Amino acid sequence: MPEGDEDIIGKLRADGVEFVDLQIVDIKGRHHHVTLPSYSLSSDSFTDGLPKLDGSSVKGFKEIYESDMVLLPDPSTYAILPWAKEEKYKTARMFAFVLEDSGRKNFPRDSRYIAKKAESYLKEQGYDTSYWGSELEFFVFDRVKWNTNLKQREASAFYKIYSHELEGPISYAVRPKEGYYPTEPHDSSSALRSEVGVIAKKNFGIDVEAHHHEVAGGGQSEIDIKYNTLLKQADNIITLKYIIKNVAANNGKVATFMPKPLFGDNGSGLHVHTSFWNEGSNTFYDENDAYAELSQTGRYFIGGLKEHSRSLTAIVAPTTNSYKRLVAGFEAPIFIAWSRGNRSANIRIPIYFKSKPGAKRIEFRTPDPSCNPYLAFSAIMLAGLEGIKKKIDPGDPVDENIYKLSPERKKELRIQELPHSLEEAADALRSDNAYLKPLFENDLIDWIIESEISEHRAVESRPTPHEFYLYFDL
Repeated sequence: MPEGDEDIIGKLRADGVEFVDLQIVDIKGRHHHVTLPSYSLSSDSFTDGLPKLDGSSVKGFKEIYESDMVLLPDPSTYAILPWAKEEKYKTARMFAFVLEDSGRKNFPRDSRYIAKKAESYLKEQGYDTSYWGSELEFFVFDRVKWNTNLKQREASAFYKIYSHELEGPISYAVRPKEGYYPTEPHDSSSALRSEVGVIAKKNFGIDVEAHHHEVAGGGQSEIDIKYNTLLKQADNIITLKYIIKNVAANNGKVATFMPKPLFGDNGSGLHVHTSFWNEGSNTFYDENDAYAELSQTGRYFIGGLKEHSRSLTAIVAPTTNSYKRLVAGFEAPIFIAWSRGNRSANIRIPIYFKSKPGAKRIEFRTPDPSCNPYLAFSAIMLAGLEGIKKKIDPGDPVDENIYKLSPERKKELRIQELPHSLEEAADALRSDNAYLKPLFENDLIDWIIESEISEHRAVESRPTPHEFYLYFDL
């Protein structure tokens, strides 16, 4: 893929591209696009941008009286889309940065721009780069139906998930919490994930390290992609979700990144692995550390994550559904603690191998796939950097199953819990956001808080089918 704009016009012509998709991501992490004929692009398009965005129609961007915005294509994200049915519709994708309507000023709520700033800010703090690895979990269902009447007086609401894995008998049903690594035919999505992997590599240059069925039934899957730098890896996650949705649709299925679509089974996470590097050395690695070969810098990074874990949930677990995942009994990280190899803590130091500096990283297990990865990575980076700057002691690691500890033992170990609702997370962000200020402007933080409180109250105020079960005959 081209890295600059000097040869992109020639690349479009050489590849026979008829249309160009300019793609952006809103604050919530939703993916948007506008399609242009390739002949309408010129070299000026990559310096001046294209006046193609009504910012008032993108949630959280602009008011109606200030809506004109500009899209600046990013040639490094050029990729041929594989969905076109005919050659005459051949389309290339490029992500775009969002600019204000005057002065070519970057829009401060453009999450890709925030991620780009995060990489520059990290260099200012004395690190050459950071690497980010991702484990993306999701569900593939046969189909889903739902209805919610959003009129003032709502009289009906339901959802129905159709999945052979849940119901049989066309294929084998997967029992709750017993879906980890089954072979076909129990694993009904294996071929679909392989198709995703081929497209990810061939069309978008994304290296898939592995894919497998996850713990839950209903086609829960995981795809792990190779680590990359912050902005590129966030692009890769959005792109991978895009591929998964399209491949599922083309196979008559539907994919969802809701953290918890099924009651009584595991939810989906987006486990994030990171390390900071300087002059070719991993600053999180220390061969002399007997516990986990983790440096003092790495420990301070963990101290920052622990310090801000509650407010971080508003950014890395940003939906009401996120907190249906973050409950006890389903391997979700509800406790703020760190450890090596301990999946009951929300911060983990993988120790698959020893004496491998390049593999040393810190895993943050709180995020889920409903988050905006540009904002999530940037916020995680800022929390860790503050831990390093202020030398925040993370305390002792916890090498016990936290789920089974008594309240007294958890108190003794000073183990806190993550928020139990989106409103609680938003309140935590309201009281703890100073560490985000280098990259997140005040009005963006305020918008996130108010939006999440509004969503929490909209869900909380509506009766559910389970409430009818519990209370209708009282």
